[in-house]
Amino acid sequence: MINILVCDDDKEIVEAIDIFLSQEGYRIFKAYDGEQAIEMLAKEDIQLLIMDIMMPKLDGIRATLKIREYSSVPIIILSAKSEDSDKILGLNVGADDYITKPFNPLELMARVKSNLRRYTSLGSLNPENQSVFRVGGLVINDDTKQVTVDDEQVKLTPIEYNILLLLVKNQGRVFSINQIYENIWNEDAIGADNTVAVHIRHIREKIEINPKDPRYLKVVWGVGYKIEKQ
Repeated sequence: MINILVCDDDKEIVEAIDIFLSQEGYRIFKAYDGEQAIEMLAKEDIQLLIMDIMMPKLDGIRATLKIREYSSVPIIILSAKSEDSDKILGLNVGADDYITKPFNPLELMARVKSNLRRYTSLGSLNPENQSVFRVGGLVINDDTKQVTVDDEQVKLTPIEYNILLLLVKNQGRVFSINQIYENIWNEDAIGADNTVAVHIRHIREKIEINPKDPRYLKVVWGVGYKIEKQ
């Protein structure tokens, strides 16, 4: 059974999400501030976290920062804030997705399933597709799901990994922002620019010695992104 942790200081919202997700067969754990969420993650085998931003003791942004120090569990930020700057902040600190309140239960369910699919795919082994992809000192082992740069292991979130794998598998090919979004999120690229750009920046910070002068992940101005053939 898949375990999902829901963290919000509004207990009615937690209970509502519990009802929606339990009906789909998920096991729900509950927390009401960021500190409780971190404690729960340490004790339970959690596959996805849905977390509010504005909470007492430890807010969702600071909690996400702490969680990303040791875990790549998918995090969906749930907040009443709808401004682009708040969405970008959530993605910048390591969240995988963002839903605003009041939310549509069907949209929440779709986001949950989409993030779980990516996480499950990242953690599973497929013996029919054991591959190692190399670009200079960048190596992706799609069997073990490990990424190394100059023999140093790099820790990527599931979305970062899938974006990088897409580009590495297609070295030299330029992907537009919309193409990246549609390939990774499996949905229409509506308002995808900020989301993709944030994840691309995170990837560069992790795989490039100098992100401002990248060896691997190149931008083709006005077109998109590519992994340079080497």
